[in-house]
Amino acid sequence: MSKSRYWKLTSDEVEKFTYNEDKLLNWEIKCIRDPEEDAIFIGVFLFRHGIPLDYEPIKGIVYYHNHIPRSELPSITKFLKQKFGGTEKEKAERIFLQGSKEIYSGKDIGSLAKELESKFNTKPIISLEFQDLTDEEVKESGLPGAKLLPIPGK
Repeated sequence: MSKSRYWKLTSDEVEKFTYNEDKLLNWEIKCIRDPEEDAIFIGVFLFRHGIPLDYEPIKGIVYYHNHIPRSELPSITKFLKQKFGGTEKEKAERIFLQGSKEIYSGKDIGSLAKELESKFNTKPIISLEFQDLTDEEVKESGLPGAKLLPIPGK
């Protein structure tokens, strides 16, 4: 089983990809506020096999926050919950939407990144991690070789 991660992708790039959605293991949209050196950001992500909450994997969309005022969290949660549903659970700097709708298409992920950018005044950077993509699938999908970060291991 080989894994590959494509990183530092833009929402415009991701919207155009036509990969096999069944091979996408996880994605992340890191939404950074200027100035970058202040490390103010929101990260929205989804892992196909669930995200650990304590010792149990939780299925659904999750976001984490860094240096975001707590007063802003309800509006971020409300936005995501209205789009994807789910039951809200919080653990430290992570907000889980357990059982929320899951998205895997480039079009949906790119579109979400654009919405997050405009709604929360951020600059999105997207990462996609795949399992067992063939060379032919990579070529047909439009995934950029220059943004490939191979993951060592089996």
